[in-house]
Amino acid sequence: MTVLALDFETANERRDSACAVGLAWIEGGAVVRRESRLIRPSEMRFSPGNIRIHGILPADVRDAPEFPDAMAEFLPDLSRGLILAHNAGFDIGVLRASLGAYGLPVPGLAYLCTLQIARRVFPDPAGCGLGKVAGRLGIRFSHHDAGEDAYACAEIALAAVRETGADGVLGLTHALGMPVTAVPAGPPPPRERPGAVSARAVAAARAERAAPEPDLAFAMRGSTGNRYAIALERRPFGLYLRCSCLAGRNARRCRHVDAIVDGDVTDLLSGNLADVERLRRLIAAAPFGSRVMPERVRRIAAA
Repeated sequence: MTVLALDFETANERRDSACAVGLAWIEGGAVVRRESRLIRPSEMRFSPGNIRIHGILPADVRDAPEFPDAMAEFLPDLSRGLILAHNAGFDIGVLRASLGAYGLPVPGLAYLCTLQIARRVFPDPAGCGLGKVAGRLGIRFSHHDAGEDAYACAEIALAAVRETGADGVLGLTHALGMPVTAVPAGPPPPRERPGAVSARAVAAARAERAAPEPDLAFAMRGSTGNRYAIALERRPFGLYLRCSCLAGRNARRCRHVDAIVDGDVTDLLSGNLADVERLRRLIAAAPFGSRVMPERVRRIAAA
């Protein structure tokens, strides 16, 4: 049986926003192959919080393949093998949601969660997050790089095999009394509504609108290296983002405003990532007439 570790990084809070995948194959008690790929999400919206974790920017994936092409060579091994993942519910959820986003059927999957394995074999009051377990075991890797995380996940499973004397990774199921989780093959899972915002996010945005609002301002780098200032204003018709570039001074929509609204912080010079996320929540609760809202967001909000 093929045994391989899997790790995804996502662009935002949605499970179908994979922007990177890493895999590590185990054979003969060792990692024998490692692969990683950048993925262009179907919706190019990157949450500042996610960027802070993995460091992947929209510019990094603009020319990357989308999920079906990026994963095509790996799906056969994933469907016929034993998958390892640290906090496997998340990574398997990303795999299923991403297949569903493209209308692709979900193959039969079998997986073990190395977070649960670590809690049984390497318990510690400090916790069993990937970085903490790897640190205690002396596994050297670069955390939140998908390929590196998959490698660390595989090495944790191998360390558990050595610690328990199990007969290979599959033998951990017997040694620990932890069965393999099976996901049956089936049609594409229901897809999240594109552009959907959680009730919590809407409630937070409404609370923010009711509270005194600090100024939201951003500095953006232009295509020729110029620095432009963007400021959020409240006007009679709703929210408005004013940019100091030539288009903005003439009350025309510019690419700098579009980038901030879409969460593309590639050219953000001011570094206030949290404000970009706060702006997104304000937009989600803004009146339909607000000129800060892209046409596609307005259509979604009105649906």
